[in-house]
Amino acid sequence: MVRKLSLPDSAAIATGDGRRLAPSAERNAEAILAVLRRIVPPSGRVLEIASGTGQHIARFAAAFPALDWQPSDANPEALVSIRAWVAAAGLANLRPPLMLDAGAPGWTAGPGGYALVQVVNLLHLISAAEAAAVLSGIAGALAPDGTALIYGPFRRDGLLTSEGDARFDASLRAQDAAIGYKDDGWVVTQAAALGLVLAERIEMPANNLAFVLRAGAG
Repeated sequence: MVRKLSLPDSAAIATGDGRRLAPSAERNAEAILAVLRRIVPPSGRVLEIASGTGQHIARFAAAFPALDWQPSDANPEALVSIRAWVAAAGLANLRPPLMLDAGAPGWTAGPGGYALVQVVNLLHLISAAEAAAVLSGIAGALAPDGTALIYGPFRRDGLLTSEGDARFDASLRAQDAAIGYKDDGWVVTQAAALGLVLAERIEMPANNLAFVLRAGAG
């Protein structure tokens, strides 16, 4: 499901060649890269869910040339920008984007068997049912011993821990009562029920969290 939401500091800037540039994605890219440098496998296929503008995955694919990167998004407008980033990058390990609604129950992304699946800044923008479908799909898409990286803003033990988070969560719920911040414990519990084990819970800049989840050996 694609929602039209008003989000602070998220307006993407057109570059003139079809690519769009989100300032917020520029700010968090290096912090996410730092986590990826510690957790990426030496080789394999990577699926990025909700690639947005495409600027993240173009940067990550350049940083990890031994991995095969697959962008995706549910928004046709986003796919246009992602394709432009793929074309501009000219990388052999960066694939054209998939149309993928990861909030739909039972979604699949090609043959599965991904060594890494990552999702950045999505779960607070969708409902709990859709977020559960994202996690379930990730569990199904991962190869044995695969890794998932989930990044974004979350509640801690049911609480919003900054005034900025409280305002942002309230603005989301005012636009759609079904969406808003998910609890960190909810993510871990949902993941565990799917056979995904929490390897790390990392405090990130701007009060965000990163969850590193591991699939079983199969």
